Amino acid sequence: MSGLGLDGIEAWARTELDGKNAAREQALRWSRELVRTCANSIRAVHRHEFDSAEALIGEAHALNDRICATLAEHADLYWAGYVQDAQKELAEACCTLALANRCALPDPSQLGIAPAAFLNGMGEAVGEARRYVLDLLRRGEADCCEWLLGAMDEIYGLLVTMDYPDALTGGLRRTTDNTRGILEKTRGDLTLALRQEALVTALRAVEQSVGDG
Repeated sequence: MSGLGLDGIEAWARTELDGKNAAREQALRWSRELVRTCANSIRAVHRHEFDSAEALIGEAHALNDRICATLAEHADLYWAGYVQDAQKELAEACCTLALANRCALPDPSQLGIAPAAFLNGMGEAVGEARRYVLDLLRRGEADCCEWLLGAMDEIYGLLVTMDYPDALTGGLRRTTDNTRGILEKTRGDLTLALRQEALVTALRAVEQSVGDG
């Protein structure tokens, strides 16, 4: 078997590493851009700018597709962690928009996201749903909150069944614990708001009755 010689080995190594480094740098840039785009989409949801949020999610999908294509031959880079962190943000943004619009959650296979990133992103979306609920309560729209609370409860119910090692789920156990705390606080806030609303309604009815008498 003939050898390459040091010059040949050097040329081979540089070619391989130059290509891998270029792919890594490009994927890092797109991953950072993906995170920013998803954050902007979530902000748009909270401002009730749903068309803008959907457009930004479209941009995020395109970025994710580019990342996946660029790293198709570099599995070690794809699974290094930063891609999954960015994809978790994509899952969170998609789930947040779906919850705000009272729609079904997105299909993970269509998003091109692995289970760990999707499940953690879905759990993070519960926190955004809480913020959305609180905004609705401040506007006196408590009736719209019960569906959201039910959806949050269903997400937690799914997450708590995922009894796998953290190495496979990307720390999902911690996300699930956080989700439970957020759910309990939101249930308490909504219950209090509904009781106050019922009390105000009852007092108005008494005042009306006294006025009519």
